[in-house]
Amino acid sequence: MLELLRLNPHTKDLGGGFTVRRLLPSSQQQSVGPFLFFDHFGPITAQPSDNHDVRPHPHIGLATVTYLFEGAMLHRDSTGIVQRIEPGAINWMTAGRGITHSERAPDDLRHVTRRSHGLQLWAALPAEHEEDAPSFSHTAAAAIPALTVGGTAVRVLIGSAFDVVSPTPTLSPTLYADLALPPGGRLQVPAAAQQRALYGVDHGFTLDGQAVPPGEMVVLPEGTEPLLEAPQGARVMLIGGEPLGHRFMWWNFVSSRKDRIAEAADDWAAQRFAVVPGETEFIPLPERRP
Repeated sequence: MLELLRLNPHTKDLGGGFTVRRLLPSSQQQSVGPFLFFDHFGPITAQPSDNHDVRPHPHIGLATVTYLFEGAMLHRDSTGIVQRIEPGAINWMTAGRGITHSERAPDDLRHVTRRSHGLQLWAALPAEHEEDAPSFSHTAAAAIPALTVGGTAVRVLIGSAFDVVSPTPTLSPTLYADLALPPGGRLQVPAAAQQRALYGVDHGFTLDGQAVPPGEMVVLPEGTEPLLEAPQGARVMLIGGEPLGHRFMWWNFVSSRKDRIAEAADDWAAQRFAVVPGETEFIPLPERRP
């Protein structure tokens, strides 16, 4: 029988009634490939009176990876980038030595009832790139390789699989794919990365006959190619890549060096991070220091 490591979510309240289901990091496993943070938010219907904006906040030593199924958000960061994020696109923000960004409802949606549903992941950066200059990369939905494999609609968001390669730039071998299986769909999961995991967004599925409920992440044994089946149909995310080793994590900071986390906390408290043009709000440093 296929030996699966099963990771269950814990709920985090980000404020304003906006909650996420967090799968990584887990007490059982910190990361899958370079991914050490996996949040699933929504689907949620927001009213004009709801404020789910994420005010400016800092990051170091990681890349944020945002992918939407429904809705839209407006990204602004301290490099001067302003980017509307919509379903199907991949948005990769390299924090490097330090970046500040906000994520808000676009003005045209702020005063209407709106839906929000998506994933935000963090990828660790290779140690030699942790202090790179911050940057932002937007890969439009139309630029993502899409194909049909035995009835399953496949989009390779990052990396290479199913004989196609995503244009999304990365700093280490990384895999991220969106698999939409029809009712009764079947798909052989390729051994396309050293480490891999699967996550059912909306419905459960089976792997070599073992049931996996929606909202649970399963880490696959290296080199295996299990049969993925979805009796009801399912939206399944495939993540993975080359592991980068342990990282220290506190609040919004990630580093291979523990002292770097404390330094970043001091910098944010002293307002030494670059600011987001046009923004005056910010999220304060938590009272409990690292």
